Amino acid sequence: MDTIGAIPVFVSVVEYGGFSPAAKHLNITKSAVSKRITQLEEQLGVKLLHRTTRKLSLTEAGEHFFEHAKRAAVAAQDAEDAVAQLQGEPQGRLKIGSPMSFGRLHMAPMIPRFLKEHPKISIDLVMDDKPIDLVGGGFDIAVRGGNLPDSSYIARRLAPLRSVLCASPSYLKRYGAPERLEDLLEHNCLPFSYSNDVKEWTFSKAGKTHSIVVSGNYQVNNSEALRDAVLQDLGIARLPTFVAGEDIRTGRLVQLFPDYEMPVAAISAVMIERQYMPAKVRAFLDFAITYFGSDIPYWDQY
Repeated sequence: MDTIGAIPVFVSVVEYGGFSPAAKHLNITKSAVSKRITQLEEQLGVKLLHRTTRKLSLTEAGEHFFEHAKRAAVAAQDAEDAVAQLQGEPQGRLKIGSPMSFGRLHMAPMIPRFLKEHPKISIDLVMDDKPIDLVGGGFDIAVRGGNLPDSSYIARRLAPLRSVLCASPSYLKRYGAPERLEDLLEHNCLPFSYSNDVKEWTFSKAGKTHSIVVSGNYQVNNSEALRDAVLQDLGIARLPTFVAGEDIRTGRLVQLFPDYEMPVAAISAVMIERQYMPAKVRAFLDFAITYFGSDIPYWDQY
């Protein structure tokens, strides 16, 4: 048996946590994966995997083999990517992960335009607010907002991620517009529950930072749901401008304290580091940066 040919199968079994998910990733049958691993163990003369009905784990020999096999698999992928760069037109399947709100509002309208320019590329877009496992999920790109603590990945900045305080005109007419940051303590403030600082809102002005601990009768883990509550006059919320920008432009929402700035992060495309970037990935990144507008995205033009 060709040991080199078994390496991607073995690596997939380990990285995806079992024969079934590896088979799905490789688009082959589970029995074919099992047979390939058995043949590999017979040829090497060692047991690589402990198998039970509930769990699969590496033996000591398997751990050593995996470290080298993983590097070999990456080298093989780099070789494919290097050859693909010589091809004239980007092609192949792209699996992309995106947060729900950003995906629905901005990725979904963009992708049909991208595919019209690159008809040989197919896209699998997965929208989910849960953290994405790039390797385990087989993703080429994950769109993420905010800080990116995992240094094993590389990131390409697509656009700034800005947030603003908003309220509806009707809410402000009924309860009055806050004139000082401290006035927010008297208002119904609606937090985004996935935020790192759920009930502490931070502002900066002239080099000074100000923080206000707010309270309210509703919090939610989806920015569009939070926007709906603000539009229905429930209170004041901190919203990303990619959600609130159009409403501010049309007057459905009013931006509060425009002379203060809330913390700015980035919307980034995160990828597994490779020596050669596949042409299909490069094409998508270049298109997305141009489409969104980079430093001043279209949703901030209000």
